[in-house]
Amino acid sequence: MTKDNVPTPQSSGPSMARKQGEQAKFLTGSIFRHVITMTATGSVGLVAVFAVDFANLFYISMLGQAELAAAIGYSATIMFFNNALGIGMVIGGSAITARALGAGDYELAKRRSGSALLAVLMLMIVLAGVIFSFIPELLGFIGAAGNTKDIATRFLSIVIPSMPLLGVSMMLAGIMRANGDAKGSMYVTLAGGFTTAILDPIFIFALDLGIEGAAIASVLSRCVMIGMGLRGTLFANRMISRPLSGSDLLGHWKVLFPIAIPAVLTNIATPVGNAYVTMAIADFGDAAVAGWTIVGRIIPLSWTALFALSGSVGPIFGQNLGAGLHDRVRITLRDSMIFVFGYTIAVWLILFLAQDLIIHIFGASGDAAEFVRYFCNWIALSGIFMGFLFVSNAAFNNLGYPAYSTFFNWGRATIGTIPTVLLGTRLAGAEGAMIGQAAGSMLFGLLAILTCYYVIHRDRDMPGKAVKARSEDVWYRRALSPFSSGKGNM
Repeated sequence: MTKDNVPTPQSSGPSMARKQGEQAKFLTGSIFRHVITMTATGSVGLVAVFAVDFANLFYISMLGQAELAAAIGYSATIMFFNNALGIGMVIGGSAITARALGAGDYELAKRRSGSALLAVLMLMIVLAGVIFSFIPELLGFIGAAGNTKDIATRFLSIVIPSMPLLGVSMMLAGIMRANGDAKGSMYVTLAGGFTTAILDPIFIFALDLGIEGAAIASVLSRCVMIGMGLRGTLFANRMISRPLSGSDLLGHWKVLFPIAIPAVLTNIATPVGNAYVTMAIADFGDAAVAGWTIVGRIIPLSWTALFALSGSVGPIFGQNLGAGLHDRVRITLRDSMIFVFGYTIAVWLILFLAQDLIIHIFGASGDAAEFVRYFCNWIALSGIFMGFLFVSNAAFNNLGYPAYSTFFNWGRATIGTIPTVLLGTRLAGAEGAMIGQAAGSMLFGLLAILTCYYVIHRDRDMPGKAVKARSEDVWYRRALSPFSSGKGNM
């Protein structure tokens, strides 16, 4: 221990790394290489998710009933809150596990992993139970009616009970990322994607189960994901153990939830902002909405690495913070920004050169085509500032300032969206909505990254004092410095 009770990566004893003298993966080597490796593998997993979602919708549309596709859309809206909870819990679980690994306390990391798994399982069971009890009412609230509502009810009645399985599989993948096992984490997502891709046509067409078949395939894919996750965490990396006692479990949760709860709120912010943009564009007619819909398909594929970056670089921040290597924390932020800038420029050039092909593939014409061109020519560059915001989210969540992440994301979704989009549409029509949203992203992306640099610089030379300065809030004090007690039970 140092005099500030911050463990160093050289600490020894029975609870250091798996092998004598072994350090956590991200404490040595090129930070930029770690960023590239983690983001690339995370991107592959996200591409698999996007591709499976597309294939699922494609198979359902082949049944020839318009209500089926609409039912999938309504169902996705209901399931979003389950996913937001799961993602938030994973961010918290991977952060506290990575910090323990960076501090050289492998046994603590294992117990934290077990506590995080138990937390996500319990919360997802409760949320799934509540949603399952009110499926028809929730569907009616968001506008589903008639046969579409009945179809969506049947689909959700099968899928919702399996949501705890999805939460556990996501946490298992997050634990592997915290340990630096990028490929193992990727395999969890790929296994689920391949399983769905194989089983969908079998259950939907061969067994003639229709949309219920798609639901069954989704449930089975989650079972496969858990199997792959347990293989990587429990057997290959031996990264899970149960807490020593009830007080040990509560100690882990006191560190977990101050990160996880703001992360859940953060994940809800983006769709709220996008919903307002969609409503603003709808005032300009179906052609504008069609163009916005195409842009909505382009963004996940073109910005995949940016979406993956937040979850990918979190463990790099966490391990180095746990080890007290503040210079490497700062370098992680810098190298992540370099990656964001280079990647976004490359994507913009591709979209600029391929815009005619994109318009042809989606069959856009008239105003819809012009809307897509505007995005490819100008708006795609705003991904730089979205990337800055994502990197800042990862840093705040792992440095012990998760509320900052929530503030900047909700700020972008409200102050950075509503007035700017309103002004943009008045000055530039439908395209002005994209301009306004991009302006908000620029503002809050820059503010977030500057705040992040300030936090890292302020805490670099005085981790103990940084904790004391926030002593008015015990939850965040523990989230920022989980090792300050020196007892190892948190």
